Amino acid sequence: MPGKITQYFRDKKDDMQDYTGGNGVIGKFVLAILLVYLLVTTILGMYWSSEPDTFSVREHTRALASDMGREPVTGFATTATMIKIAETLLDKPGGYISNDIFPPGLWMDNMPNWEFGVLVQLRDLSRAMRKDISRSQSQSAEDADLIIAEPQFHFDSGSWAIPSTEREYRRGINALKRYLDRLSHPEQPNAQFFARADNLNNWLADLETRLGSLSRTLSESVGKASVSEALANLNPDDPLAEDTGGDDVKTPWTKIDDVFYEARGSAWALLHIFKAIEVDFRKVLQDKNAMASVKQIIIELEGTQQPMWSPVILNGSGFGVLANHSLTMAAYLSRANAAISDMRDLLSRG
Repeated sequence: MPGKITQYFRDKKDDMQDYTGGNGVIGKFVLAILLVYLLVTTILGMYWSSEPDTFSVREHTRALASDMGREPVTGFATTATMIKIAETLLDKPGGYISNDIFPPGLWMDNMPNWEFGVLVQLRDLSRAMRKDISRSQSQSAEDADLIIAEPQFHFDSGSWAIPSTEREYRRGINALKRYLDRLSHPEQPNAQFFARADNLNNWLADLETRLGSLSRTLSESVGKASVSEALANLNPDDPLAEDTGGDDVKTPWTKIDDVFYEARGSAWALLHIFKAIEVDFRKVLQDKNAMASVKQIIIELEGTQQPMWSPVILNGSGFGVLANHSLTMAAYLSRANAAISDMRDLLSRG
C-alpha cells in the first residue's frame, strides 16, 4: 500500500512537470508574439510620425482644373488648397491619428497635435468662407455647401465611432468639392468667391490672434513674467516705487512638444493657404501694395517647416548651450504675425 501511494505521487509529479513544461512553451510563444507586436507598432509609430511634405499650390490648382475640365477662376486655388489640406489630414501615413484607440496611434502625441494645428486653420478659413468670402454683403444668403462644410470641420476631433471623425470630415470635403464645381462652372455659376480687401482683412484679424497666442505659449517654454501680475503689483500712489515681481508663467515640460507640433501644423496649413491667397487675391494685393507683406509671411512660414534633426524637442534656455526649438518657432511666427499686421493696415486703407 505505501508503495502504491508513493507511485501515485510520483505520477502526479510527472504530470505536473509535463503540464508546466507545456505552459512554458505557450508562455514563450505569447511573449514572442508580444515582442513582435511591440516592434511592429514602434516602427509604424516612427513612420506615422513623419510630417507630410509641402506641395505646390499652383501645380495642384492647374492639375485639378485640368482634371475637372475647368478654368481656374478666382477662388479656385483657395478652395482646392482647402480640399488638399483636409485630404492630407486624413490620407497621410497612418491616416487620421487623433482618435486612434489602439497602438501605435494611442501612444503618439506629436502627430495628433500637428493634426490639431492644421485643423484649427481649416476651421477658421471654412468659417471665413461661409461668413464673408462667399457673400457679396451682410444681407446675402450663405452658400448651401459651405453651410455644410463649416460645421463638419468643427466636429469633435477625437470621436472614433458612431460617427467617426473621419466620416464627418469627409462630408466637409465633399461639400467643398461641390462648391468648387459650382464656382468653376462655365455657364452661370451659382457659387461666388469675393476676393475683396475687407473679406481678407476679417480672416487676417482672427489669424493675428491665433498666431499671437501660439507665439506667447511657445515663448513660455523658458518662463515669462505674467503681464496681469505685473499690472496688479504696480503702486499707483508712488510711480518711483520698485515693482514687485510675480511668478513666471511657464509651459509644463510635458506639454512643450505638444505646443511645438501644434504650431508646426498650423504653420504648415497657413503656408499653403497664403500661397493660394497670393493667387486668388492678387489684384487686391497689388492695388493695396500688400504683395510684399504676403511674400514676407510665406518666407517666415517656410522657415517653420525646416527639417527636424533632433529626435526630441530641446528646451534649452534662451542663451544657453542647448537649442530651444520652441523659441525658434516663436520667432518665425512672430515675424509672420508682424507682416500680417502690416498687411491688415495696408488692406484697410482706401
